[in-house]
Amino acid sequence: MSDSSADNLPIDISSNKLLDWLIDRRHVQPKWTSVALSVRQKINHAIQDMPEVDEIKQLVVGTYINYFHCKKIVELLKVSESNTKNIFGRYSSQRMKDWQEIVSIYEQDNLCLAESAHLLSQNVNYEIPALKKAISKCKQLQTECDRKEKDYLSQASSAKDDFKSSCNKLGIKGEKIKTELTQLVSDLPLIYDKILSKTKKLDKVSEFYEAFVQFTVESQESGALDKFPICPTLRYMLQHGNTTVYCWRTGEEPKSIEEVKLIAPDEEKDIQEDEIDWGDGEIDFGISLDETVSIDEEAKIDWGEDTSGITLGCDLKTTDDGVARGADALTLLDNLETRNAFVNDMLELEFFLRQRLKEMGGDVDIISVNQFQGAPSICQMQTVHDVTCMLNLVQDVLGHLRDSTVQHFLMIKSSRRYVDRLADSLKEKLVYEEKMIASKVAVVEKRQASLEEQRKLEPKLDILMAKTRELKQQIEQEISKKYKNRPVNLMGAINTVL
Repeated sequence: MSDSSADNLPIDISSNKLLDWLIDRRHVQPKWTSVALSVRQKINHAIQDMPEVDEIKQLVVGTYINYFHCKKIVELLKVSESNTKNIFGRYSSQRMKDWQEIVSIYEQDNLCLAESAHLLSQNVNYEIPALKKAISKCKQLQTECDRKEKDYLSQASSAKDDFKSSCNKLGIKGEKIKTELTQLVSDLPLIYDKILSKTKKLDKVSEFYEAFVQFTVESQESGALDKFPICPTLRYMLQHGNTTVYCWRTGEEPKSIEEVKLIAPDEEKDIQEDEIDWGDGEIDFGISLDETVSIDEEAKIDWGEDTSGITLGCDLKTTDDGVARGADALTLLDNLETRNAFVNDMLELEFFLRQRLKEMGGDVDIISVNQFQGAPSICQMQTVHDVTCMLNLVQDVLGHLRDSTVQHFLMIKSSRRYVDRLADSLKEKLVYEEKMIASKVAVVEKRQASLEEQRKLEPKLDILMAKTRELKQQIEQEISKKYKNRPVNLMGAINTVL
């Protein structure tokens, strides 16, 4: 290979090992950092006294001043400080002397190359990746905020729909919850009339059951029915209807009735949308999860529960002065004890009819026919179809009594605590909706802040990358001068980063 061909061969240098390459080839001193520190001090001192030149201002503001900047500053000062030049061609301006001294120190032992190589490595390996990572985090955060915003809006909409659905099931508007709930009990008389009209259809069912029991029991134990009457509450309601407890207890109509009123709240404290105080902590409704009333599912009320915890807002003591007051003023279906007795009678009828259907559909029906040859005609003439129709009538009445809406009405009239718990469960949905809306607003603000941060970082990255590319070219040119202008290429990570 000729000498001219060797002089044109490019020099490839790994950007990550540039400084080591310069030290190994004795272009720079291993202890260059101590000299560089003194140069930085001189630059910081010289920069305090700069002429009012726009180009110089743009050059020194917001950037790390290196050797190549200093050379450009000297060139600009030659124009602005030209009037300080003496007859020997030297400048008397102190600022010119300061910058010329800085350039001279940079050029000794190629300090400029060492510092530039170090600066290039810092930009490629740390500064640029850090800015890119910060911008990537901003974009990732914005994507996450978009997802959360949709999620919060969906949950808020779901809570609102759930609240409306729950209110519709209860038949209230949801504006003043407790007041509206207490007003629901006004519908109970109509419900009782409907239940009573269906109960009136059970006279033949009751007659069939009584005849069946009388035939089977009295034949074995005389007087048993006097000790244990059959469905007494049902029989009473078939004869007298849904009377007051006073009438059921005494057998006489009361002279007057003191109406039992549910204790209504003194002040409506329902939370309106613009009155919700979030505070700094979590919301405490003062009830445990197992106490929370769910109105989305069929209420599971134990009709045989203890009545000690139920308040009717009245004196439960009864007197015999002819005035129905307290518990005596309630109707049979209003009063928990008599209502339970009526439900028990209905369940007894249901069980009897189910058992009778099972017996009538069995293979041993011939034995049953022989056994009931002496039974009353009402016991012998009932077919499977007849008993099935009777069962349907009983289950229809029980279905109305077990209806979740009816049970809510009964509990609302029976217990103020139930009203409070039911109202709290509804308000919780409103509070949750507002919480989701507030979370949505917060996440939108967070996304906007991240977007603003990204807009600030992107120009910084662009400037840093442009200056790093420029620095790369300047270093390649300086090294090339030392090797008879052979082409120099900085290779490796710098090309992927830039």
